[in-house]
Amino acid sequence: MDQNKLRIGGNPQHSIALYLRMANRHGLITGATGTGKTVTLQVMAEGFARAGVPVFLADVKGDLSGLAKNGTPSDKIQQRVTLLNLQHYNPRAYSTLLWDLYGHRGHPIRATVSDMGPMLLANLLELNETQTGIVFAAFKIADDQGLLLLDMKDLRAMLAWVADNGKSLQNAYGNLSASSVAAIQRKLLMLEQQGAEQFFGEPQIALPDLMQTDFSGNGVISILDATTLMTQPKLYAMFLLWLIAELFEQLPEIGDPDKPRLVFFFDEAHLLFDHAPKALVDKVEQVVRLIRSKGVGIYFVTQSPLDIPEDILGQLGNRVQHALRAFTPKDQKAVKAAAETFRSNPNLDTAKVISELGVGEALVSVLDLQGRPTPVERVMVCPPESRIGPLSDSERSELLSRSPLKGRYDTALDRESAYELLKQRADEPLKQTAASSPAAKSSRRPGRPRQTIVEAMAKSAARSIGSSLGRQIVRGILGSLLGKRR
Repeated sequence: MDQNKLRIGGNPQHSIALYLRMANRHGLITGATGTGKTVTLQVMAEGFARAGVPVFLADVKGDLSGLAKNGTPSDKIQQRVTLLNLQHYNPRAYSTLLWDLYGHRGHPIRATVSDMGPMLLANLLELNETQTGIVFAAFKIADDQGLLLLDMKDLRAMLAWVADNGKSLQNAYGNLSASSVAAIQRKLLMLEQQGAEQFFGEPQIALPDLMQTDFSGNGVISILDATTLMTQPKLYAMFLLWLIAELFEQLPEIGDPDKPRLVFFFDEAHLLFDHAPKALVDKVEQVVRLIRSKGVGIYFVTQSPLDIPEDILGQLGNRVQHALRAFTPKDQKAVKAAAETFRSNPNLDTAKVISELGVGEALVSVLDLQGRPTPVERVMVCPPESRIGPLSDSERSELLSRSPLKGRYDTALDRESAYELLKQRADEPLKQTAASSPAAKSSRRPGRPRQTIVEAMAKSAARSIGSSLGRQIVRGILGSLLGKRR
């Protein structure tokens, strides 16, 4: 097999492979539940890893952790190996890293509130326009006051301080209604109960840890366990959008490389766009369009092409379509839409075949070296070399115990930030009152004069500003295109 290609499948006449040079032009894997999307994702992840490309994928069913173990070829797999003439098929395990936002089934993944930014938070909390404005104002005030927003308690403290000082802040930042702040606080409480408090904080994940190769030069596959996260779709969507934005923000332009520097697979992709405001979808479309010049390929996995906004769908040049069943008028519309996304093949009735595909069969069209979609072909997907199915709990624990990242993210950090500094400010008047009492005056020793409240606040702000090396706090809205500032 050509090392510049990633074989997806084939038929008795020929094979279908994806040019690695075109892999950063993004892609789409679609099909009904149970038709083979997960196995196709697994096969493509293996192919990228063999080519030395790191992979990040979201595992919503828990099955993809089997990438870390050798496959055991069944009779059915052996038949397909023979049929597709896979001469180099070799059951093997792949180098993997396990991740989990909650830290139960993998290394914890964290991001700071500040880096997540007000836009994604407002969208996650489903805030109205007034409440969204207050969140933006709170972030701006934190910048101006030199207060770091790292975790949920920092954000709660910041909002409480804004509500308490709304009148004095009004001229500079507009109306900051205490009732609106209270509504935001209630939604934050609901978000905390969904597990967001474990996600927001430090140490924040370092992107190079998702872009590793092993000692053999194979790309390391990072697997995000999303079995629990999927019950909180807003948090899932926000995390994935933030991760795309961080890559766009941090990676340099490299044009069209010979192969991607990183590939993402986002399962249940419709959750990224369900109920998202048009402004956010427009910005995601911009990032998806431009991130390919950073060498990053994004592959969405969902049931129907209709799940993806049209402007984003137009950016996905490599397509794998598994079976769709047309039982209702809505199903028929989805089948027709799926057929129309492919370049036609005069020897194939695409709309008809989509409903006839068996498990492990797919319609495939990829980009040629001139960036043109190839005519759609009906293929049998190659079998994976790794295990089809999840790791056991003991296998997962053993893999984590040998992880090169063991101990790096396992313990949360809680350094001085907005919560601690605002608490100091609140405590100062009490200390001043106690110090000015007759008993305190009679017992005060001569020496250095007591600092005033203004001096204390100035020193507190200076400490916070110093801790960020004199720069404004990182503010992540959704990449540079979306107004992110360093």
